[in-house]
Amino acid sequence: MNQLKLIYCCLLLLFYFSSCKQKEQDCKLDAEILKTNLNVEIIRLENDFFGAKSEEDFLFLLEKYPEFTERYLWSNQYNSKSEMANELLALHRDTTLVELYEEVMVHYPDIEFLEIELTNAFKYIKYHFPEFKVPKVYTFVSGFASDLYLDEDMIVIGLDYYLPFEHRFQPPDLPQYISNRYQRPYIVPMIVMAISSTFNKTTVAQSTLLAEMIYYGKAYHFTKSILPCTSDEYIIGYTPEEIAASFDNEEFIWSYFVENDLFFETNPFIIRKYTGEAPATDEISLDAPGRIGRWLGWNIVDDFRSNNNLDLRGLMDNWDSDMIFRQSGYKPRP
Repeated sequence: MNQLKLIYCCLLLLFYFSSCKQKEQDCKLDAEILKTNLNVEIIRLENDFFGAKSEEDFLFLLEKYPEFTERYLWSNQYNSKSEMANELLALHRDTTLVELYEEVMVHYPDIEFLEIELTNAFKYIKYHFPEFKVPKVYTFVSGFASDLYLDEDMIVIGLDYYLPFEHRFQPPDLPQYISNRYQRPYIVPMIVMAISSTFNKTTVAQSTLLAEMIYYGKAYHFTKSILPCTSDEYIIGYTPEEIAASFDNEEFIWSYFVENDLFFETNPFIIRKYTGEAPATDEISLDAPGRIGRWLGWNIVDDFRSNNNLDLRGLMDNWDSDMIFRQSGYKPRP
């Protein structure tokens, strides 16, 4: 029996990899959407800041990039810009930080790929949400102080977080199962996922596990809609094997939630077991990936939009998780 199960799982994974590869090869972005007059230029602040050699150089940079200075570097925490400039000067002379910057430049000598991917993503967002204001985009080397910063006017990408997972420099504050997702293909999906919160309507009146599942389901659905040719693994952060296994066990996962009456659970500690970051969802199985509630919520949301003929705005504007659940028509795939 175990041998037959192993053979079945191998065949399933082979089918999954083949079908995903075929879908990615066949996928084409919408030509009409790409005609939108919009281009993203990314300013590489790490070059400016590591190229600065004096207090005057840093003072010039602090004045040149006021939003970055105030919101990202927290200039209001200093008594004066001069004090801040001298601290930055000392920091950027640190040999380890300089070496980290040099390694970033080895792995990201140019970021044209990032400009292209973000330009296309922002065109898609602008198509669905015309009021979307394209933010300024910067890269930076923060010494693992910040991976991504986003507000409505500015995005800062900490490229040091996105070195290869086998690199000797790794974020010290992240467990391995999370840091494995800090790779080049995840950068744009992470940004789009973060932007989704601007359009993802919710209500404090619904604070159940189901509401959390639907919230993340809408966020993943938004991200996939904006990045239709991006593999699911880079959107949800599961390996291909974990995605294939989750679909293989979808009926069991669904039954577990139903039989344990979990959907309307309000205890935040229990909710976190099924939607929070973890290497596995131990309550279901040691082999079930973490955040399995988010994955299930994504499937429910996909079915809700499909079965109700909604556009993306109509989905994101809907704050009623109970209604989305009831009208999704969701059933585990056989």
